[in-house]
Amino acid sequence: MIDYDSLLSDKVRQMKPSGIRKFFDLAQTMDNVISLGVGEPDFQTPWVVRNAAIHTLETRRMIYSANSGLIELRREIADYLNRRYQLSYQPDSEIIVTVGGSEAIDIAIRALINPGDEVLIVEPCFVCYAPIVELTGGVAVPIRTTPEDCFKLTPQALRSHITDKTKLLILPYPNNPTGAVMTREELEGIAEVLRETNILILSDEIYSELTYGKKHCSIAALPGMHERTILVNGFSKAYAMTGWRLGYLCAPAPITKQAVKIHQYAIMCSPTLSQHAAVQALRSCDKEVKTMVDEYNVRRRLLVERFNRMGLTCFTPEGAFYVFPSIQSTGMTSEAFCEALLEEERVAVVPGNAFGESGEGFIRVSYAYSLKHLLTALERIERFIRNRKAAAK
Repeated sequence: MIDYDSLLSDKVRQMKPSGIRKFFDLAQTMDNVISLGVGEPDFQTPWVVRNAAIHTLETRRMIYSANSGLIELRREIADYLNRRYQLSYQPDSEIIVTVGGSEAIDIAIRALINPGDEVLIVEPCFVCYAPIVELTGGVAVPIRTTPEDCFKLTPQALRSHITDKTKLLILPYPNNPTGAVMTREELEGIAEVLRETNILILSDEIYSELTYGKKHCSIAALPGMHERTILVNGFSKAYAMTGWRLGYLCAPAPITKQAVKIHQYAIMCSPTLSQHAAVQALRSCDKEVKTMVDEYNVRRRLLVERFNRMGLTCFTPEGAFYVFPSIQSTGMTSEAFCEALLEEERVAVVPGNAFGESGEGFIRVSYAYSLKHLLTALERIERFIRNRKAAAK
């Protein structure tokens, strides 16, 4: 009999499964469950994008693109970033089209990190950063943020975590799971600290289009920061294109030259069909994106108001499509709360500690679902809280 434990990678065996997928997968096995766990828009991909894909299927051969992606798409990405965020990237040498933003994060970290290098990760945050760092032999160093600082990284917190081994800061704004957004002035404080160092930034901006009342600013747009920033973005969230699996990485050419080698061997190229469709997304979908953002804003305000009314103090998100209410008043841990809510009321949400230990005492609720779906879920959550309070008396 094969001893698989002796053959499998120790690092992989020790890695925890995604806390997001855990509750989503469990919910799939139960009847009458409302899931608010996954960050997937309920909108259809805009018709112009779908139509471009249909046209591509009918008129083009489905063959490999260049490793870095279709040059037509890379030019559109460069134009888009310049038009929206005043960023300048060379399509032929500074942009790689990837399989979602997740692959962009992966190849960026693997292109930079040697064993023992420290990577600063602002938490709470998306679940993949620390595991990828650890797979490379790097050391993930969390920087805790709290509601008191509006879940934003401060210059003081950043400076206190920097050592002579620090190589990279992962800056995830607009933030998943909290919805926090950093202004240009706040980013300038971070930039001032980093200009004194040789530290690079991985700026995950996948939610850049999904902001409410504040226009997104990329740290790469600040003086002296373009040369030290790796920007990650994609099409999944803003364009309702999650299943199309398309993202991109933008960075100075010395970094992309190395990152594309990993992409070559692991992926070859991103799906050609998705790339042709994404050209139209960037050219033609500003109006559709605004319509979706306006609808998310309605849902956002609804959830914040209802959770605060329930007694679950809720930070008001300024970006993305999640709320991150505190469940500390219930006396339950995040996982216990989510397990009980799923069992008793058939509502699936994600425990805050899935996004780092600083998320303990919170839950993440996605509002990338229909208003009807959300209202039914809120009624069930409210009943759950009411029953818990009654049982405690």
